[in-house]
Amino acid sequence: MYNKCDMFTREDIPKLKQDLSIQTTLLGHDLTLNTRWGVFSPRAIDEGTLLLMKYLNINEHDKCLDLGCGYGPIGLSVAKSCPKGEVHMVDKDFVAVELSNNNARLNYIDNAEAYLSDAFLSVNKDNYFDQIISNVPAKVGREQLSIILYDAYDALKPGGKITFVTINGLRNFIKDNFKSVFGNYKKLKQGQKYTISQAIKQ
Repeated sequence: MYNKCDMFTREDIPKLKQDLSIQTTLLGHDLTLNTRWGVFSPRAIDEGTLLLMKYLNINEHDKCLDLGCGYGPIGLSVAKSCPKGEVHMVDKDFVAVELSNNNARLNYIDNAEAYLSDAFLSVNKDNYFDQIISNVPAKVGREQLSIILYDAYDALKPGGKITFVTINGLRNFIKDNFKSVFGNYKKLKQGQKYTISQAIKQ
């Protein structure tokens, strides 16, 4: 891990511009994921995602949305778990979208596609998804989270599930808003740093 005292020379820059590569197993699937400096957690799968993976149940026909996909660890492992379904991966960072689509091809995944969208702005799917999944950024404002939850409600089929991993500092906000928007809330797991929360559209 680099600290603020690290300095790089011009000779270091070509190497820093090269993609990084992660070998991982998520939801029981081996994946090779190329990443890049500037995207979230480029050197390893982050703790929140690893915890989330332990509590996802994906059916083979599910239509899923990975909200804020980054370079694709959640969406691509989910796509491997729903070979007869489909996965939409969205991010507002064009580099993340490029990496996700490249990683789909790298891992021979043809039922997942990433595209640019600031939350649900370009999703435009009503009563469509069986699952919406997100590793929610810690710095997302509460106003934006509220917008996301109401849009997620509209995008889910009746009986569809929303599952979030958040830092523990957001768990009560998520609990209250899941109850307000969906009428229910279930805490799947609270770890040292992260909480897995779920609600169902009834």
